Amino acid sequence: MTESIALITGGSRGLGRNAALHLARGGAGVIITYLSRAEDAAAVVNEIEALGGKAAALQLDTGDTAQFEEFSNRLSETLKTVWGRDTFDYLINNAGMGINAAFAETSEEQFDTLMNVHVKGVFFLTQRLLPLIADGGRILNVSTGLARFSLPGYAAYAAMKGAVEVLTRYLAKELGPRGIAVNVIAPGAIETDFGGGAVRDNPDINAFVASVTAMGRVGLPDDIGGAIASILLGENQWMTAQRIEVSGGMYL
Repeated sequence: MTESIALITGGSRGLGRNAALHLARGGAGVIITYLSRAEDAAAVVNEIEALGGKAAALQLDTGDTAQFEEFSNRLSETLKTVWGRDTFDYLINNAGMGINAAFAETSEEQFDTLMNVHVKGVFFLTQRLLPLIADGGRILNVSTGLARFSLPGYAAYAAMKGAVEVLTRYLAKELGPRGIAVNVIAPGAIETDFGGGAVRDNPDINAFVASVTAMGRVGLPDDIGGAIASILLGENQWMTAQRIEVSGGMYL
């Protein structure tokens, strides 16, 4: 059986790193992208190789569409060199950042930064990589629980993720004839360094999140990495155009 290959944007840390390790443990080859943390990306590759898997890391700013053609060329070369293939199977559009600002105080610069990475980057990177995604492959976009429930300070960020959720349904419709399933995963609050690590490091925030979550605790990276691996490597091939929230039942 041919080894499946996953490409994860923003895979050097946080949920992207965790997903990369879960996919590798499930037998998939993994390519991660990183913005500036080359050493962290190399550490992820080394960890996957120590598990007996194959991995590679490529630099990419997902907010700069001018890089996408050259990145696609580097990706093609990596696929041929490391795996002897022309295509990969799973695209996880994970790269992103959060900006916490009240609606009335959100600047146009902040809005554009979020738009370039979370919407424009996802749209045009996926478009550029379509020829490299194998028929029967899968695309998984990353959203947020904040697209369902609302907390002050995340109007712009959550609006971007709402756009991604709509885009997911359109991709599922248009790529269905190629057998490509497209879904979106929406994590709740997770203990990572996202947003300065507030959920992880601030006891009051951590306790508050736990108090409004049905499972009674804050999410951990393994909760999301495991879910991503299950969606992509499990027997879910008939599932497409779906929003899967993995929040432990936050704000039910």
